[in-house]
Amino acid sequence: MTHHDTLQELLADPRVGKDPQLWTTFREGRLPEGWPLITFVTVPGMITADGEDHRRLRGLVTQAFTPRRVAALQPAVEARATALLDRIAELAGGSQGGSQGGPEGGFDLREHFAYPLPMHVIGELLGLPPKQQDELHELSDTLVSSSATPEAAVAAQRSLFALLASVVAAKRAEPGDDLTTALIAAREDDDRLSESELVGTLLLMLVAGHETTLNLITNAVRALLAHPEQLRLVLDGTVPWSAAVEETLRYDSPVGQFPLRYATEDIPVGDTVIRRGEALLASYAAAGRDDAHFPDADRFDLTRQPNRHLSFGHGPHFCLGSGLARLEAETALRLLFERFPALALADGPAPEPIGSFVSNSVRTLRVTV
Repeated sequence: MTHHDTLQELLADPRVGKDPQLWTTFREGRLPEGWPLITFVTVPGMITADGEDHRRLRGLVTQAFTPRRVAALQPAVEARATALLDRIAELAGGSQGGSQGGPEGGFDLREHFAYPLPMHVIGELLGLPPKQQDELHELSDTLVSSSATPEAAVAAQRSLFALLASVVAAKRAEPGDDLTTALIAAREDDDRLSESELVGTLLLMLVAGHETTLNLITNAVRALLAHPEQLRLVLDGTVPWSAAVEETLRYDSPVGQFPLRYATEDIPVGDTVIRRGEALLASYAAAGRDDAHFPDADRFDLTRQPNRHLSFGHGPHFCLGSGLARLEAETALRLLFERFPALALADGPAPEPIGSFVSNSVRTLRVTV
């Protein structure tokens, strides 16, 4: 599903489901062992549930993942971003914005800013031990990789589930003021999350809660620096930072594709018929560049109105963490360019794209300040 209007329609179509048992290939056992995307298809939780089961799971999570809880994170996001920028100033050889010093070739903004900010935030939100956060990130990177070997994919899945199960056990023994503890206690008609659903939900929040925002911040900085006339619009106050975030979400979606959905009956789409039991792949990156919906779609334009992209999904599976991602990205961009108004892309070859079917960004983003 690559066209915006088709994608929007099918994401909300009741004839499209998320339960992998609806997929003929999966149900008949025809997927190869170690298929790299198997976790996205089988992980217990709301992204593989439909109907009442999905509403139950989403309702339980919503009780703990409220807009009020997200809004309360604003001071912590700003404090963490400021601390990271202080460290970057040291790396660059200067303590204030505008410094032109720094190591030859600049430094990797993705490694030193775009990654640690959302990882710290989601780690604090979920109550993840700091010493485990880098390991969880590396495992989630393997999980979303399309180039991982079958053995690496299986090992990463097992290690992630084991690590998150240990976090759940620790929070049961010593509850904290965090989302994991809240999810353990969350009820809807006295219906708690099962153990597998709880771990699956934490896995979803871990991956979506930092991989997506990491890519969003990276892609936004890259696009703004490549289009200085657009950067000027936000720096002089012509448009707000939210416009930069929304246009990046459309122009260079942090999620390229997200697997999978399945037809519960034959669905005519134009001159094509999606057959019952076939899998559908949502291509958010392609939909954002659909000229039929976004005039001159390949142009990065912060004044674009309307800009109703689908990068956070649509319908019953719309991303619960969209508010947090927007808060983090807007805060990160504002503070970054306030501190370093002379930020620029470093000289050298174009950065390599991530080798992922799901995650859409570049491996590194070298910049100078």
